[in-house]
Amino acid sequence: METWKESQLKQLTFARGIETAYPIMLRFAENLGFNFCAIAVTSQHPEVHLNALQINNYPKQWNVQYNKENFRNIDPIVAHCNQSILPIVWEERVFVETPTIWQALKQNGLQHGWSQAFHDQASGLCSIISLARTHCPISPLELYEHYGYIFYANKHFSELYARTVTTPAKPCGPKLSSRELEILKLSAMGKTAHDISRILSLSERTVNYHVQNVIEKLNVCNKISAVIAAARAGII
Repeated sequence: METWKESQLKQLTFARGIETAYPIMLRFAENLGFNFCAIAVTSQHPEVHLNALQINNYPKQWNVQYNKENFRNIDPIVAHCNQSILPIVWEERVFVETPTIWQALKQNGLQHGWSQAFHDQASGLCSIISLARTHCPISPLELYEHYGYIFYANKHFSELYARTVTTPAKPCGPKLSSRELEILKLSAMGKTAHDISRILSLSERTVNYHVQNVIEKLNVCNKISAVIAAARAGII
């Protein structure tokens, strides 16, 4: 690693806040040959609502248009980064279904760029770093050389942002009684109402009563769906 890269990444590591880390990252991007650098951090859990971090030095006109026209909701770069940590280059073919965004990028001198994400499983945060310049397409060699640096920086920004917010707890699943849990677990093992009634010394009518309660609490249509929903929610 070149000395300047090592030095600037070390500075980034010691940064204890977004406001001090971003200028370091911007200088790093400029030394890599890019005019623009953007950092975005959002939650990967749709049920968790928090103020997303958006910081960049893009042209003001681009930021205004991006927000005014809600480009984020249709941006293929964002869609890719929400699903993958592989880098993606900004090319016309990527925006074939959103030509308005591609035209806006070109008008603002941003068509030469690439983005890369980091998904933090512990905090549920998705951090995206984007680098862009006004000239020269991104080469495969650049991606190969810079991927590791940007991945490291992404991880650090995710950790910094996680310290500044208290992520709301994910909504808890419906409250099931101990008897309902017993019956649900036995149902997951393939036991019929008759089997369960014998195991728990209950009447089949009582077993079916509890099963129906579980179905209603989980908002599903049958016992199999209830078992699947409970498993996905981590109830059983």
